[in-house]
Amino acid sequence: MLSLETRRAVAELAKAVQDVGPLAHALVPPLHVAPADRRGLQQVLDRVTKRLRVPSMRLTNRKNLTPFDRVVSARLALERLAGPLTASAVDEDTDAFDATVDSALALDFDSFCERATVHAADGTVLPGYAAGDPGARGVVLASACGMPARLAEVWMRRLAVHHRVVTWESRGLFADTDMDTGAGYGATDVTTQVGDLFSVMDHFGLREAHVIGLCGGAVLAVRAAGAQPERVTSLSLWHGDFELGEHAPKTSHQRNLQAFMAMAAENRVSASSVHAVLRQSMLGAVPPDLAHLVLYPYATPELLFRYCQLNGALMGADVASQLPRVTQPALVVTSEDDDTAHPDGSRYVAAALPDARLVVADSGDHLALFRSGNSMLDLAARFITQGEP
Repeated sequence: MLSLETRRAVAELAKAVQDVGPLAHALVPPLHVAPADRRGLQQVLDRVTKRLRVPSMRLTNRKNLTPFDRVVSARLALERLAGPLTASAVDEDTDAFDATVDSALALDFDSFCERATVHAADGTVLPGYAAGDPGARGVVLASACGMPARLAEVWMRRLAVHHRVVTWESRGLFADTDMDTGAGYGATDVTTQVGDLFSVMDHFGLREAHVIGLCGGAVLAVRAAGAQPERVTSLSLWHGDFELGEHAPKTSHQRNLQAFMAMAAENRVSASSVHAVLRQSMLGAVPPDLAHLVLYPYATPELLFRYCQLNGALMGADVASQLPRVTQPALVVTSEDDDTAHPDGSRYVAAALPDARLVVADSGDHLALFRSGNSMLDLAARFITQGEP
């Protein structure tokens, strides 16, 4: 019989393996993770990855790890869990071990959501997700471009309590496509991405909805509200990454990101060159608790190429001229110290929208939106239900 300590460690490992699943699927297996095998830890890891259908991982010395191996290793935290996770944990009670993994899977984001294959207007396959009562008011979550849906897990779980919440993963980056030939890879312009939003709504039967835009998703929210106002009842824009020309400054992060994306989006040769440089420097700029998700579109040169085309289109999209005709109630949220997307961009957007409320928090970095315990989730829920922040 497994001890309580061992069951907890197995459940924690299973959750971590699920979290790194998107990144693991994007990389060439096997991944190499630390620490080197001891006490049969490899046997435990093999059984968990196989049961969860995540690509295999091999334990190795820390000095041999690539940047992405280190990201996965940090999330698995095997050095901390190694005590109760030994080969005997598998051999002692196989049924209990597997049941513990299955219980962790049942609580995971992928089990919480309904997953669906959504077909965009041009036939491109979009992984779609939905949660909450199908009869409840609809909410569309336009998350940060190119990121795994589980990055916005806290939003899905919180808002699905009272709403029907749907989201999707960016075209060409997550569905089963041929990364060598580009099969299944459609257009990348903003109008096409807005069309994806409405395709997701159609698939899940939402005639109208509140649209939440996070980061670059705020651009999609604005453009969707202007394109089909009868379907977007209200919208909220969170730390939006807006192109406003002379109307608002950009942070150094926005300027640098836009520059390297333009270079990587030119062609696959340029993307490979940019990828070779980025993979050596990106880890220091990404919070460790979110790195396994935020770094997904940087995993391979092909993913980076596609991501830069999609997100580059969003970052360069004209928003200023669209704002006066977006008349739906809107909530615009930023923080004084957001050094990722300049807060003055959100201030300008709020002032230019005919019916907007602006909330500027004293602090809260850009990625705080995606962490559990985010107090802004209650603000979002209040605005959706009451129309007030």
